[in-house]
Amino acid sequence: MAAGTGSAAEPPGRTSGEPRGRTPAAIPLDRVIPAPASVRPHGRPYELDAGTRVRVPAGSREAQRVGDYLADLLRPATGYALPVTTRGGDDGIRLRLADGRNGDEEGDDGETRGLGAEGYRLSVTHRSVTISARTAAGLFHGVQTLRQLLPAGIEKDRRQAGPWQVAGGSIVDVPRYAYRGGMLDVGRHFFTVGQVKRYIDQLALYKINKLHLHLSEDQGWRIAIDSWPRLTTYGGSTQVGGGPGGYYTKDDYQEILRYARSRYLTVIPEIDLPSHTNAALASYAQLNCDGVAPPLYTGTEVGFSTLCARKQITYDFLDDVFRELAAMTPGPYLHIGGDEAYSTNHEDYVTIMDKAQPIVAKYGKTVIGWHQLTGAHPIKGAVAQYWGYDKTPPAERAQVAEAAKKGAGVILSPADRSFLDMKYTKDTPLGLHWAGLVEVKRAYDWDPGTYLAGVPESSVLGVEAALWTETLATNRELDFMAFPRLPGIAELGWSPASTHDWDAYRVRLAAQAERWDALGYDYYRSPQVDWPGAAR
Repeated sequence: MAAGTGSAAEPPGRTSGEPRGRTPAAIPLDRVIPAPASVRPHGRPYELDAGTRVRVPAGSREAQRVGDYLADLLRPATGYALPVTTRGGDDGIRLRLADGRNGDEEGDDGETRGLGAEGYRLSVTHRSVTISARTAAGLFHGVQTLRQLLPAGIEKDRRQAGPWQVAGGSIVDVPRYAYRGGMLDVGRHFFTVGQVKRYIDQLALYKINKLHLHLSEDQGWRIAIDSWPRLTTYGGSTQVGGGPGGYYTKDDYQEILRYARSRYLTVIPEIDLPSHTNAALASYAQLNCDGVAPPLYTGTEVGFSTLCARKQITYDFLDDVFRELAAMTPGPYLHIGGDEAYSTNHEDYVTIMDKAQPIVAKYGKTVIGWHQLTGAHPIKGAVAQYWGYDKTPPAERAQVAEAAKKGAGVILSPADRSFLDMKYTKDTPLGLHWAGLVEVKRAYDWDPGTYLAGVPESSVLGVEAALWTETLATNRELDFMAFPRLPGIAELGWSPASTHDWDAYRVRLAAQAERWDALGYDYYRSPQVDWPGAAR
């Protein structure tokens, strides 16, 4: 008898008339990505059946939402009703919340001690799957692990054969870093709200918890600012190659925020300055030092545009933009860019960045900037996002390290490791290669804690995979460049350093291929990975 609440005439997961055969082995508990902190296989597997219920704690709207999300995920492929209930029971799929201080009817100190804000415990017996956490975010991350422990067919949007087994044992899992990000460049090519939601789902599957949206570029301004409306109506009207471009209304942006929140991702908006500003300069002539608006730009060169350091209107503009963006954005961060300002002299660069940071702080947000921010004067609490690579001058690296020693946080996004737009090989039809060729092993095989010499490990907030879109315009193209490298960056951010092993990882990575096929994701079949025969 299966572990649900009742028996069935047919074996669980098998429709009537389906051929009987050998039940495939359940996926091992240690086969997931990111690698869990602790795995203990033991006991018999659990098997979903027509009587399985999803049990959530009474009185927790957030836990209810996670339960509904899980049931919605599992229903199409299983064909089961999977009711979500607050009634207690020792069977089915149980989501349990505990505050880690006092035992209560939904959990106790022992289940959640040490799990922090995002960790979870997953326990599997022949009668139940129990996910325990201190927060709904922890429950959600546990659900992503459960999802990967079920056969890949669970991702299909129509009924599949099953059976739906989960290996017996337990997982205790907490993230290494609190910041695990994915950046999507919507400035060079515009992506719709639906496309951004799709990328959010891809990030959430691998426990990434930050969505960094690159909202302004030379080629397009993508977020509505009421006090400067031409930024979008004119500045957002094109993209690389001369396409129609587009922008997010404030309602669109709120929908992205809502969806990200439902997947436990914090949205970090970026307005890049002082360069990467041609769309703004083309929209408003008065922002230019000479008062002459340049034409809209649809190429891919960088570093030619700059805000005007000596004009007060520059800072009035930034105040309006950051004020409106901060009011729209519930998360703690605003990103102000700061990279590739090749046409801004050093004095002007420092002036603009030093004046921009207090404006962000005035509206209650923490400043993030690309690591060139450390060449100005990072304010207290500022965060530098390092995107250098092997050819970055030692002095530039040392500048970041010095800022970290003075208290700046550091996010690691080395271009030759975590820029997902870099070509895999010289023959890759998409992407760029200025930082080198980045195969799957290179993207995975580094340690954020020791990567940047002189930066204290305690200063490293986490990692971020950046997906720039000079050459990417469709879902398929985003998929192909993100997969299979994105899961590796996610693992570097989540898993303990002790689990880091390329040979073991490539086996787990190969096992993801069937899931990506089921989800309809395109991906690069790297020769460094022994993909299943069906995925070749």
